[in-house]
Amino acid sequence: MIATRESRLALWQAEYTKSLLQRLYPSARIELLGMTTRGDQILDRPLAKIGGKGLFVKELEAALLDGSADIAVHSMKDVPMVLAPEFALIAIGPREVPLDAFVSSRYASLADLPPGAVVGTSSQRREAQLRANFPHLAVTSLRGNLDTRLRKLDAGEYDAIILAAAGLTRLGLSSRIRAVLPAELSLPSAGQGALGIEALASRPEVATWLVPLNDPLTAACVRAERSASRALGGSCEVPLGAYAVARGDGIWLRGFVATPDGARIARAELEGTTADPEALGLLLAGELRAQGAEEILASLGG
Repeated sequence: MIATRESRLALWQAEYTKSLLQRLYPSARIELLGMTTRGDQILDRPLAKIGGKGLFVKELEAALLDGSADIAVHSMKDVPMVLAPEFALIAIGPREVPLDAFVSSRYASLADLPPGAVVGTSSQRREAQLRANFPHLAVTSLRGNLDTRLRKLDAGEYDAIILAAAGLTRLGLSSRIRAVLPAELSLPSAGQGALGIEALASRPEVATWLVPLNDPLTAACVRAERSASRALGGSCEVPLGAYAVARGDGIWLRGFVATPDGARIARAELEGTTADPEALGLLLAGELRAQGAEEILASLGG
């Protein structure tokens, strides 16, 4: 049994995982357990103010604990940086485009937006980078699942919105993308574009079954990103990005920490091997602190 949120994107991700497992184990009976999480229910406040990304996984984890489900499928960017000891990430699959996407019915790019144009985003990470690079824009909160956000854009509530390119691509909505934002302009969130599979740490047999779904290189990149984010107290309350890509035999890891208004940003980048991605993430976190992240985090209460 696969536990999943009931948004269209989450169901696509769960169905995709189901199809992979069905090919691996054709005689197995695999079903979905759709669930509504608190993160899906509370849409009138920014995620940072109601408990953060953990609100998208708590109910799914409860289903793992009570035996209603064997695994849960998540967008890795929605998985808290620290899991309770009862749980384990047992597989991270190949990555879709991990970058952010500019979506607008009227404008072709962020550079085309006039002063005062309203840009919607649910992410403090995106907001800080937008405010730093485009201080003339009005950045406002945007909650709801992907379809809800697109409806709000089409209704004229926003001149443009920023979404993860991966979600639009997976749902066959890549035509809505007017521009994919380069990492230099909008560094992604840790794990963005990757799917993760969670199970109980006490069920090693489940982890064994899922080994073929793990992509080692993607997993190494995501582990490096999550290590850096975790070391810096990464949450929805901290505007923080971490993005790793394979470069030759190693990993190129970039990161930033900012104040929500984008006035202060600490940036750093490092290269390392895939042998110990967590160590690379810790090194990046240390470099970011040396570049000023310590003061920024202190101002945020982190």
